[in-house]
Amino acid sequence: MGQDAPTPLAISASEAMYQFVLRRILLSLPALLVVTFIVFGMIRLDPESVVAARLGEGYDPKGQAAIDIKAQYGLDKPFYTEYAKYLGRIFRGDWGESAISFKPVWEEMAPRIAVTVELALVAIFFAVVIGVPIGVLAAMRQDHWPDYLLRTVAILGLSVPGFYVATVVLALAAYNVGWAPPLGYTKLYDNPWSNLQQMLLPAFILSLASSASVMRYSRTMMLDVLRQDYIRTAWAKGLRERVVISRHALKNALLPVVTVIGLTLATLVGGTVVFEQIFTLPGLGTYLVYSVVQRDFAPVQAVTLFFAISVVTINLVVDVSYTMLDPRARR
Repeated sequence: MGQDAPTPLAISASEAMYQFVLRRILLSLPALLVVTFIVFGMIRLDPESVVAARLGEGYDPKGQAAIDIKAQYGLDKPFYTEYAKYLGRIFRGDWGESAISFKPVWEEMAPRIAVTVELALVAIFFAVVIGVPIGVLAAMRQDHWPDYLLRTVAILGLSVPGFYVATVVLALAAYNVGWAPPLGYTKLYDNPWSNLQQMLLPAFILSLASSASVMRYSRTMMLDVLRQDYIRTAWAKGLRERVVISRHALKNALLPVVTVIGLTLATLVGGTVVFEQIFTLPGLGTYLVYSVVQRDFAPVQAVTLFFAISVVTINLVVDVSYTMLDPRARR
């Protein structure tokens, strides 16, 4: 009687997690490569416009100034060789040099990154704290007046542009109480309370549309969970509503919301540009607008690339965190 063939050993949970993370990283690399290609190629679509932006429309194409600018940006060399050099500089941490201040771009970007990231994190905090409880409440009171009211507020939050709300709030505050955003910026580690006073209002207004999205998605997921058999069993056992929601429904309903929160954070990182201008915050958005006005191309490329890398990285973190919360997603 022959022996059964040995069955392959099942991989452990840690090995499965490691393989999943490795696959996601490998899948993210082509996206990052495409982003660098687009960012690098932006100013090479029309090289003459780059020179005209720096020297004016009446420049001499054969003049020394035009030749120097083309050499500075590598516009006089083949695209593929300059792109390879660009990738090498990015990997070494050399993001270019400003044509206005003559300083390394990364040196000017580094202190501004903290401002932009803090604004986005505080905004996502407001979006979660506001959106999730309201979404759960709307689901628990489905098709009753609280549900209709909260859904109307969510639609309003999605419909009204954030920069319009910010402008109206600042105008009313200046007219009624004589308040305006402070011109100076206080760093978080210098004075946390003063820093939060500067951040709370722009972060709250920035989070309004995100709160509405999180609220609607939380409501949809909660309604789906409340229709499951195990929730009906919990009701049949006579458990209180608070116990059914907090112990059984909420945990499973919030798993897909994690993805929405992560994607919202990625949107907020890039959406801080306008709000930093309105509230005079010295973040990456302010730096980007200043560089565009000054026609300084290296910072524009660097900030755009940073925002793109942030979005790809946040999506990667969301995928990994979701599989940690729900192992079934690793399949």
